[in-house]
Amino acid sequence: MRFLRYTVLTIAIVLWAGGLSSTISHWLYNLNVIVDDYRYGDLYRISALPQFKDSQPVCPASNRSSDTATTHLYIIGDSFSEEQRIGQNDFRVSYYKRVKWGFPARIQLDSTKRNVLLLETVERHFREHFAQPVNELIVETDTAASPTPTPSVWRRLYDDLHRSDVEERLSSALFSHDWAFWFKELKASLTLNWFDRASSGVSLSRDKQKIFLDFDTDTTRKKLSSFVDFPKSEEKTLIDSLNSVANHYKQLGFDAVYLSIIPNKATILEPNRGNYNQLIPRIQNNPALKIKTVDVYNPFKELTESPYLKGDTHWNCQGRSVWLTAVRQQLAI
Repeated sequence: MRFLRYTVLTIAIVLWAGGLSSTISHWLYNLNVIVDDYRYGDLYRISALPQFKDSQPVCPASNRSSDTATTHLYIIGDSFSEEQRIGQNDFRVSYYKRVKWGFPARIQLDSTKRNVLLLETVERHFREHFAQPVNELIVETDTAASPTPTPSVWRRLYDDLHRSDVEERLSSALFSHDWAFWFKELKASLTLNWFDRASSGVSLSRDKQKIFLDFDTDTTRKKLSSFVDFPKSEEKTLIDSLNSVANHYKQLGFDAVYLSIIPNKATILEPNRGNYNQLIPRIQNNPALKIKTVDVYNPFKELTESPYLKGDTHWNCQGRSVWLTAVRQQLAI
């Protein structure tokens, strides 16, 4: 009995530590104690509705990277340009660096190359990204002269701890396997069929055949929805901000700066759900905009099949291919 108590206590401590520490959680992933609870889609993960359960595809690599290319490509982006979706091999460039919004990085440009910056953002976060200065790339003339200070052991331990999302991480650690999803699916299906209600984190299309992130459709929270008001005064402020960002990075040595706004899933798949605020076409077609854009809004609208995954907010392989083609053509890479 004592052995059983200590065994259960040890397991509980390890799982609790996995919820607190990124390092320990990665170790548990490698041991298959924790599995990826996003593997069937982020919207399925939130809703647990079995009709939207869809394994994440592995899209074919482009294999276009070249050591002899004259372009160095930098991306400031969100989850659409994460390394599991987009990488250097998708472009004909000799150097590639991508940083996430909100996580600044120091870089040094090679003046003998064509340095290009792509600002990639999903539609729901466009307004917040450009309502403030964009400083995710810190350009320095000599990074060796002012190297990034190495954090202390205690600082690294502090940064490794997750204090604000422990509950969610513990839930992932404990209930990420298929047996747990079965129970979640049963509860979600009963709630939808009996009470016509889905998880508060998602919203269903009117015909209940498509699923969206609730932020994309709920006009009562923040400015994330495709159908919330987008006043002319804010449009002008954002255009000024974009022009300022482009000018700032060109002064720092970039040869060109581009913008790519990826539509919310609801914008493309259910545009008549409400009054679409026309954010993307208004920004892209504004005559005062002095930054070139990579347009996928119009190509996505013209597709006969959905460019998005069934149970996920992100694009499928076709949507990814459309975006990559648009980027390559506009940036000439």
